[in-house]
Amino acid sequence: MTVTVIWLMQPSYDDIVRDCQKALAEQYKADSKGKPTACNDVKKDDYDALVLNAAPGNLGWTDEDGNFDKNKMLENTLNNAD
Repeated sequence: MTVTVIWLMQPSYDDIVRDCQKALAEQYKADSKGKPTACNDVKKDDYDALVLNAAPGNLGWTDEDGNFDKNKMLENTLNNAD
């Protein structure tokens, strides 16, 4: 019985991934680098996908609704070419 209760109290993999996603967003806001400890139990492929998913917003390539904005990406790329 005790083992069942402890097992049920463990976070699901989805919970771990959500926590990692939040940690990545906070890390980017703080301009930090490296893998957050909240992401340690996330599978490598899933972690890579989370990082790639977060990149456009962190690079300023999204609009007010959080959707990818190709024009912002191109504008940013052209400004960096100077």
